[in-house]
Amino acid sequence: MIKGLYEAHLPVSNLKNSILFYRNLGLELAYKQDNLAFFWIVKDESWLGLWESEKVELAYHPSIRHIAFRVEKEDIISSKKWLNERGIAIRTSFGFNEDRQPLVLPNHPHAHAAIYFDDPDGNSIELIAPIRIDFQEDFKMMTLEDWLKREE
Repeated sequence: MIKGLYEAHLPVSNLKNSILFYRNLGLELAYKQDNLAFFWIVKDESWLGLWESEKVELAYHPSIRHIAFRVEKEDIISSKKWLNERGIAIRTSFGFNEDRQPLVLPNHPHAHAAIYFDDPDGNSIELIAPIRIDFQEDFKMMTLEDWLKREE
């Protein structure tokens, strides 16, 4: 029955600024009205709704102000450079600063590489790539660079 996630929503304080930010990420504007814009993540498959609202003042919590975009393993390797070229600052997450990202999350029995940054309103944005599914070895969180050295 369920085929995937079709939409997610984030609050924003200035829709015009947020449209520029998400276009800078390469997303296509799909629909816009006064206080709402939708961007295609994958056209006809998934989209992101941005709602201009005072609710953006809610304290951050990953359950309400976080979205993760799936990327390919090859893309996560170059994601830091890609974000820097767009003027987007990488934020410290799980104690890993910009120099130590992307990082590898030990979601046992899976491994995902991720990098974190904020949109203009402080919503948490993540680029994430599955790198091992049903990986039986337990491991601690590490940099992607260290993970790739293990695979050599």
